Amino acid sequence: MSGSGAPADGLLSYETLVHAVAGAMGSVTAMSVFYPLDTARIRLQVDENRKATSTPVILAEIAREEGLSSLYRGWFPVISSLCCSNFVYFYAFNTLKRLTASSQARAQPGKDLLMGVISGAVNVILTTPMWVVNTRLKLQGAKFRDEDLRQTQYNGIFDAFCQIISKEGVGTLWNSMLPSLILVFNPAVQFMFYEAMKRKAGRGGRKISSAEIFLIGAVAKGIATTATYPLQTVQAVLRFGQHKGDGKGGFLGSLRNLMHLLKERINKHGALGLYKGLEAKLLQTILTAALMFVIYEKVTAATFKVMRLNKLKH
Repeated sequence: MSGSGAPADGLLSYETLVHAVAGAMGSVTAMSVFYPLDTARIRLQVDENRKATSTPVILAEIAREEGLSSLYRGWFPVISSLCCSNFVYFYAFNTLKRLTASSQARAQPGKDLLMGVISGAVNVILTTPMWVVNTRLKLQGAKFRDEDLRQTQYNGIFDAFCQIISKEGVGTLWNSMLPSLILVFNPAVQFMFYEAMKRKAGRGGRKISSAEIFLIGAVAKGIATTATYPLQTVQAVLRFGQHKGDGKGGFLGSLRNLMHLLKERINKHGALGLYKGLEAKLLQTILTAALMFVIYEKVTAATFKVMRLNKLKH
């Protein structure tokens, strides 16, 4: 990451805040650019009877049947959730980085992985309800091929929260938390590879170009996404809330639902059914992550430069 990497002086610092804001800005900008690819991905994950598997074909189908604007359906709740989620993740990651910093300590991939897992767990616990709501809103009004899927009627984010709590119980807002907690390895693996490749590229004080940052971010995200995609499919189904679970809550109930959905998907579509929508996901997540890291690095570098100049003036 950009920045001084100085030892921690507490949980609150301008440097950590800069990383969090830059991470949120980068993710929001990048997701907005590639949002239609995410629309294609979630439609393929949830609507099992949809035959089209090619990303261009699914995007053309959605635009033809539901209108061009439907490709950006649910944009605001997704962007709001993403902004909060990445702010929390980058803040937690860089706080841990400062707390464990030492002038003698050498950066290690294992350390980056552990910090990524802890940061991801904090993020999941705090932001899962927002992701459940935005998944519902993103699929509202969709023309499903699967006749078992029913339409929902929400009038925005607040109304969705109220309806879910009153009709399904407050625990529903954390429906996908178990796979999400397991999926903290996705950004953790991503950050581990990203940090390792960036350190290697920047050896000897060499300046890393924006094109290299884009490529490093793309490779890191591609590895992480492919490794964890089956769980991401189950996560999307659980967030939509129309799966047939065992009716029991708690950790064991969630674990049974998770295993049931994985088994059901394999029985219906084979092992490759767990990777339905992977093409759209890889396109969206790799391009989004790569662009996000470029914006993140540029914003943090520019901000720290301004901060250093202000210090010199005073």
